[in-house]
Amino acid sequence: MAGHIVVLVNPTSGRGRGAESADRAVARLGELVGEARVRVLEGGTVEDTRRLAREAVASHPRALVVVGGDGTLSSVLDAVVGSGVPIALVPAGTGNDLARALGLPFERARDSADAVGDAAAEAAELAVRGRPRAIDVGEVESASGTRRFLTVAALGFDALVSERTNRLRWPRGRARYYLALLVELARLRPMPFEYGLDGGEVRAAPGTLIAIGSTRSYGGGMPVCPGARPDDGLLDVTHVAPLGRAKLVRLFPLLLRGAHVDRPEVTTARARSVEVDAPELVVYADGERVGSGRALIRVLPGALTVLVPAASESHSFADADREASA
Repeated sequence: MAGHIVVLVNPTSGRGRGAESADRAVARLGELVGEARVRVLEGGTVEDTRRLAREAVASHPRALVVVGGDGTLSSVLDAVVGSGVPIALVPAGTGNDLARALGLPFERARDSADAVGDAAAEAAELAVRGRPRAIDVGEVESASGTRRFLTVAALGFDALVSERTNRLRWPRGRARYYLALLVELARLRPMPFEYGLDGGEVRAAPGTLIAIGSTRSYGGGMPVCPGARPDDGLLDVTHVAPLGRAKLVRLFPLLLRGAHVDRPEVTTARARSVEVDAPELVVYADGERVGSGRALIRVLPGALTVLVPAASESHSFADADREASA
Protein backbone atom coordinates (compact mmCIF):
# COMPACT_ATOMS: atom_id res chain seq x y z
CA MET A 1 0.00 0.00 0.00
CA ALA A 2 2.41 2.69 -1.28
CA GLY A 3 2.10 6.07 0.36
CA HIS A 4 -0.38 4.82 2.95
CA ILE A 5 -0.84 6.12 6.49
CA VAL A 6 -1.28 3.85 9.49
CA VAL A 7 -3.36 5.05 12.45
CA LEU A 8 -2.53 3.27 15.71
CA VAL A 9 -5.21 3.77 18.34
CA ASN A 10 -5.34 3.38 22.10
CA PRO A 11 -9.12 3.72 22.64
CA THR A 12 -8.80 3.80 26.45
CA SER A 13 -6.42 6.77 26.59
CA GLY A 14 -7.65 9.99 28.16
CA ARG A 15 -10.35 8.09 30.08
CA GLY A 16 -11.91 6.88 26.86
CA ARG A 17 -11.39 9.98 24.71
CA GLY A 18 -8.98 8.07 22.48
CA ALA A 19 -11.78 6.41 20.52
CA GLU A 20 -13.50 9.72 19.73
CA SER A 21 -10.22 11.37 18.78
CA ALA A 22 -9.41 8.42 16.51
CA ASP A 23 -12.73 8.76 14.67
CA ARG A 24 -12.09 12.44 13.99
CA ALA A 25 -8.48 11.79 12.97
CA VAL A 26 -9.35 8.99 10.57
CA ALA A 27 -12.17 11.02 9.01
CA ARG A 28 -9.82 13.93 8.37
CA LEU A 29 -7.10 11.74 6.90
CA GLY A 30 -9.67 10.12 4.63
CA GLU A 31 -10.55 13.56 3.30
CA LEU A 32 -6.89 14.40 2.69
CA VAL A 33 -5.52 11.21 1.13
CA GLY A 34 -8.54 8.99 0.52
CA GLU A 35 -9.97 6.29 2.74
CA ALA A 36 -8.18 3.54 0.83
CA ARG A 37 -4.82 4.93 1.93
CA VAL A 38 -5.66 4.99 5.64
CA ARG A 39 -5.20 1.81 7.66
CA VAL A 40 -6.45 1.69 11.25
CA LEU A 41 -4.96 -0.60 13.93
CA GLU A 42 -6.47 -0.71 17.42
CA GLY A 43 -4.67 -2.26 20.38
CA GLY A 44 -6.65 -3.51 23.33
CA THR A 45 -3.59 -3.97 25.56
CA VAL A 46 -0.07 -2.58 25.77
CA GLU A 47 1.23 -5.81 24.26
CA ASP A 48 -1.25 -5.53 21.38
CA THR A 49 -0.23 -1.94 20.76
CA ARG A 50 3.46 -2.83 20.64
CA ARG A 51 2.82 -5.73 18.27
CA LEU A 52 0.69 -3.57 16.00
CA ALA A 53 3.34 -0.84 15.99
CA ARG A 54 5.92 -3.34 14.73
CA GLU A 55 3.44 -4.49 12.09
CA ALA A 56 2.79 -0.89 11.06
CA VAL A 57 6.48 -0.02 10.77
CA ALA A 58 7.11 -3.15 8.70
CA SER A 59 4.58 -1.92 6.12
CA HIS A 60 6.72 1.22 5.50
CA PRO A 61 3.99 3.86 5.74
CA ARG A 62 4.54 7.50 4.85
CA ALA A 63 3.60 8.24 8.48
CA LEU A 64 2.43 6.46 11.61
CA VAL A 65 -0.34 8.34 13.41
CA VAL A 66 -0.48 7.48 17.12
CA VAL A 67 -3.75 8.34 18.84
CA GLY A 68 -3.24 8.32 22.61
CA GLY A 69 -1.31 9.90 25.43
CA ASP A 70 2.40 10.20 26.17
CA GLY A 71 2.35 6.68 27.60
CA THR A 72 0.89 5.24 24.40
CA LEU A 73 3.65 6.71 22.25
CA SER A 74 6.41 5.80 24.70
CA SER A 75 5.15 2.20 24.78
CA VAL A 76 5.93 1.78 21.07
CA LEU A 77 9.30 3.56 21.01
CA ASP A 78 11.21 0.31 20.62
CA ALA A 79 9.32 -0.30 17.38
CA VAL A 80 9.59 3.19 15.89
CA VAL A 81 13.01 4.48 16.99
CA GLY A 82 15.44 3.89 14.15
CA SER A 83 12.70 2.81 11.74
CA GLY A 84 12.76 5.96 9.63
CA VAL A 85 8.97 6.23 9.93
CA PRO A 86 7.85 9.71 11.06
CA ILE A 87 5.27 9.95 13.82
CA ALA A 88 2.19 12.15 13.91
CA LEU A 89 0.81 12.27 17.45
CA VAL A 90 -2.90 12.88 18.00
CA PRO A 91 -2.82 13.70 21.74
CA ALA A 92 -5.63 11.95 23.58
CA GLY A 93 -4.16 11.42 27.03
CA THR A 94 -4.74 13.09 30.37
CA GLY A 95 -1.44 15.00 30.47
CA ASN A 96 -0.29 15.51 26.86
CA ASP A 97 3.04 16.96 27.96
CA LEU A 98 4.85 16.02 24.76
CA ALA A 99 2.18 17.85 22.77
CA ARG A 100 2.79 20.93 24.94
CA ALA A 101 6.52 20.75 24.27
CA LEU A 102 6.11 20.42 20.51
CA GLY A 103 3.25 22.85 19.98
CA LEU A 104 0.84 20.14 18.79
CA PRO A 105 -2.93 20.70 18.81
CA PHE A 106 -4.52 19.02 21.80
CA GLU A 107 -7.68 19.21 23.86
CA ARG A 108 -7.81 20.91 27.23
CA ALA A 109 -10.08 19.98 30.11
CA ARG A 110 -12.42 22.90 29.49
CA ASP A 111 -12.84 22.19 25.76
CA SER A 112 -16.19 21.30 24.25
CA ALA A 113 -16.71 18.09 22.27
CA ASP A 114 -16.41 20.08 19.02
CA ALA A 115 -13.11 21.60 20.14
CA VAL A 116 -11.81 18.14 21.02
CA GLY A 117 -12.73 16.91 17.56
CA ASP A 118 -11.12 19.92 15.90
CA ALA A 119 -7.86 19.38 17.82
CA ALA A 120 -7.77 15.70 16.79
CA ALA A 121 -8.39 16.57 13.14
CA GLU A 122 -5.70 19.29 13.18
CA ALA A 123 -3.18 16.95 14.76
CA ALA A 124 -3.97 14.22 12.21
CA GLU A 125 -3.38 16.67 9.35
CA LEU A 126 0.28 16.79 10.37
CA ALA A 127 0.70 13.28 8.93
CA VAL A 128 0.32 14.96 5.52
CA ARG A 129 1.29 18.58 6.08
CA GLY A 130 3.61 18.51 9.07
CA ARG A 131 7.29 19.38 9.23
CA PRO A 132 9.63 16.60 10.44
CA ARG A 133 11.43 17.41 13.68
CA ALA A 134 13.99 15.11 15.28
CA ILE A 135 13.54 14.97 19.05
CA ASP A 136 15.44 13.25 21.83
CA VAL A 137 14.38 10.05 23.55
CA GLY A 138 15.22 9.21 27.15
CA GLU A 139 16.26 5.74 28.22
CA VAL A 140 16.16 4.19 31.70
CA GLU A 141 18.36 1.16 32.39
CA SER A 142 17.71 -0.53 35.73
CA ALA A 143 17.11 -3.88 37.37
CA SER A 144 13.70 -3.87 35.63
CA GLY A 145 15.33 -3.76 32.19
CA THR A 146 15.64 -0.92 29.68
CA ARG A 147 12.70 1.39 28.97
CA ARG A 148 12.43 4.54 26.88
CA PHE A 149 10.51 7.73 27.59
CA LEU A 150 9.75 11.11 26.06
CA THR A 151 8.99 13.63 28.80
CA VAL A 152 10.20 13.49 32.43
CA ALA A 153 11.56 10.65 34.56
CA ALA A 154 10.42 11.13 38.16
CA LEU A 155 12.16 9.70 41.22
CA GLY A 156 11.30 10.19 44.86
CA PHE A 157 8.10 11.77 46.16
CA ASP A 158 6.17 12.09 42.90
CA ALA A 159 7.16 8.58 41.81
CA LEU A 160 5.90 7.26 45.15
CA VAL A 161 2.59 9.08 44.62
CA SER A 162 2.24 7.42 41.21
CA GLU A 163 3.12 4.05 42.72
CA ARG A 164 0.53 4.52 45.49
CA THR A 165 -2.10 5.61 42.95
CA ASN A 166 -1.59 2.42 40.96
CA ARG A 167 -1.96 0.28 44.10
CA LEU A 168 -5.19 1.88 45.27
CA ARG A 169 -8.45 0.37 44.06
CA TRP A 170 -10.64 3.13 45.44
CA PRO A 171 -11.75 5.82 44.74
CA ARG A 172 -11.93 6.18 40.97
CA GLY A 173 -10.58 8.90 38.72
CA ARG A 174 -8.53 11.87 39.88
CA ALA A 175 -9.74 11.45 43.48
CA ARG A 176 -7.56 8.35 43.70
CA TYR A 177 -4.48 10.43 42.82
CA TYR A 178 -5.37 13.03 45.45
CA LEU A 179 -5.78 10.31 48.08
CA ALA A 180 -2.40 8.85 47.12
CA LEU A 181 -0.88 12.34 47.39
CA LEU A 182 -2.23 12.75 50.92
CA VAL A 183 -1.00 9.30 51.98
CA GLU A 184 2.53 9.92 50.69
CA LEU A 185 2.58 13.41 52.16
CA ALA A 186 1.78 11.89 55.56
CA ARG A 187 4.59 9.36 55.02
CA LEU A 188 7.06 11.94 53.72
CA ARG A 189 10.69 11.12 54.46
CA PRO A 190 13.90 12.34 52.79
CA MET A 191 15.26 9.88 50.27
CA PRO A 192 18.97 9.05 50.59
CA PHE A 193 19.67 9.62 46.89
CA GLU A 194 23.09 9.11 45.41
CA TYR A 195 23.63 10.45 41.92
CA GLY A 196 26.25 11.41 39.39
CA LEU A 197 26.31 13.11 35.99
CA ASP A 198 27.94 12.01 32.74
CA GLY A 199 29.90 9.15 34.27
CA GLY A 200 31.28 11.27 37.11
CA GLU A 201 31.47 10.35 40.75
CA VAL A 202 28.20 9.23 42.32
CA ARG A 203 27.74 11.27 45.48
CA ALA A 204 25.24 11.35 48.32
CA ALA A 205 22.47 13.88 47.63
CA PRO A 206 19.51 13.31 49.97
CA GLY A 207 16.34 14.89 48.71
CA THR A 208 12.60 14.93 48.31
CA LEU A 209 12.60 14.24 44.59
CA ILE A 210 14.67 14.21 41.44
CA ALA A 211 13.15 14.96 38.04
CA ILE A 212 15.08 14.25 34.84
CA GLY A 213 13.46 15.83 31.82
CA SER A 214 13.75 15.78 28.07
CA THR A 215 10.75 18.12 28.09
CA ARG A 216 9.90 20.80 30.61
CA SER A 217 6.66 19.47 32.10
CA TYR A 218 4.91 16.44 33.50
CA GLY A 219 1.52 15.75 35.05
CA GLY A 220 -0.39 17.85 32.52
CA GLY A 221 1.74 20.97 32.35
CA MET A 222 3.74 21.24 35.60
CA PRO A 223 7.09 22.68 34.45
CA VAL A 224 9.37 20.75 36.81
CA CYS A 225 12.30 21.14 34.39
CA PRO A 226 11.46 24.57 32.97
CA GLY A 227 14.59 24.92 30.86
CA ALA A 228 14.37 21.54 29.14
CA ARG A 229 14.15 21.34 25.36
CA PRO A 230 13.14 18.17 23.52
CA ASP A 231 15.87 18.43 20.88
CA ASP A 232 19.03 19.75 22.55
CA GLY A 233 20.67 16.35 23.18
CA LEU A 234 20.61 16.91 26.96
CA LEU A 235 18.55 15.96 29.99
CA ASP A 236 17.63 18.63 32.52
CA VAL A 237 17.96 17.53 36.15
CA THR A 238 15.95 19.11 38.98
CA HIS A 239 16.90 18.08 42.52
CA VAL A 240 14.76 19.16 45.48
CA ALA A 241 16.49 18.98 48.86
CA PRO A 242 14.84 17.33 51.89
CA LEU A 243 11.70 19.27 52.83
CA GLY A 244 9.12 19.05 55.57
CA ARG A 245 5.45 18.71 54.70
CA ALA A 246 4.66 22.40 55.09
CA LYS A 247 7.57 23.52 52.90
CA LEU A 248 6.72 20.95 50.24
CA VAL A 249 3.11 22.15 50.12
CA ARG A 250 4.32 25.75 49.78
CA LEU A 251 6.60 24.72 46.90
CA PHE A 252 3.73 23.43 44.76
CA PRO A 253 2.42 26.86 43.64
CA LEU A 254 5.96 27.78 42.58
CA LEU A 255 6.22 24.51 40.66
CA LEU A 256 3.08 25.35 38.70
CA ARG A 257 4.82 28.51 37.45
CA GLY A 258 8.29 27.01 37.00
CA ALA A 259 9.54 29.39 39.70
CA HIS A 260 10.68 26.64 42.06
CA VAL A 261 14.13 26.57 40.46
CA ASP A 262 14.86 29.94 42.07
CA ARG A 263 14.49 28.48 45.56
CA PRO A 264 17.67 27.57 47.51
CA GLU A 265 16.25 24.08 48.15
CA VAL A 266 16.28 23.37 44.40
CA THR A 267 19.33 22.75 42.25
CA THR A 268 19.43 22.13 38.50
CA ALA A 269 21.92 20.66 36.06
CA ARG A 270 22.17 19.37 32.49
CA ALA A 271 23.75 16.13 31.41
CA ARG A 272 23.73 13.39 28.78
CA SER A 273 23.45 10.69 31.42
CA VAL A 274 22.45 10.52 35.07
CA GLU A 275 23.10 7.65 37.47
CA VAL A 276 20.77 7.50 40.50
CA ASP A 277 20.45 5.09 43.41
CA ALA A 278 18.41 4.93 46.61
CA PRO A 279 16.84 2.16 48.68
CA GLU A 280 13.68 0.82 47.02
CA LEU A 281 14.04 3.34 44.20
CA VAL A 282 11.29 3.41 41.55
CA VAL A 283 11.26 5.49 38.37
CA TYR A 284 8.12 6.76 36.62
CA ALA A 285 8.05 8.44 33.22
CA ASP A 286 5.26 9.32 30.78
CA GLY A 287 2.84 8.16 33.47
CA GLU A 288 4.26 4.63 33.63
CA ARG A 289 6.63 2.70 35.90
CA VAL A 290 9.81 2.39 33.85
CA GLY A 291 12.47 1.29 36.33
CA SER A 292 13.43 0.15 39.82
CA GLY A 293 16.67 -0.07 41.76
CA ARG A 294 19.87 1.67 40.69
CA ALA A 295 19.11 3.43 37.42
CA LEU A 296 21.16 4.86 34.57
CA ILE A 297 19.13 7.44 32.69
CA ARG A 298 20.53 8.70 29.40
CA VAL A 299 19.50 10.61 26.31
CA LEU A 300 19.33 9.31 22.74
CA PRO A 301 19.75 12.54 20.77
CA GLY A 302 17.40 13.06 17.82
CA ALA A 303 16.23 9.45 17.95
CA LEU A 304 12.58 10.06 17.00
CA THR A 305 11.12 12.04 14.12
CA VAL A 306 7.80 13.73 14.89
CA LEU A 307 5.69 15.68 12.42
CA VAL A 308 4.96 19.11 13.89
CA PRO A 309 3.25 22.33 12.75
CA ALA A 310 5.42 24.51 10.54
CA ALA A 311 5.40 27.26 13.17
CA SER A 312 6.27 25.01 16.11
CA GLU A 313 9.95 25.95 16.09
CA SER A 314 8.90 29.34 17.39
CA HIS A 315 6.79 27.67 20.09
CA SER A 316 8.45 29.49 22.99
CA PHE A 317 8.73 28.81 26.69
CA ALA A 318 6.30 31.71 27.20
CA ASP A 319 3.77 29.88 25.01
CA ALA A 320 4.27 26.75 27.07
CA ASP A 321 3.81 28.70 30.31
CA ARG A 322 0.50 30.08 29.07
CA GLU A 323 -0.64 26.56 28.12
CA ALA A 324 0.39 25.16 31.50
CA SER A 325 -1.71 27.73 33.32
CA ALA A 326 -4.66 27.37 30.92
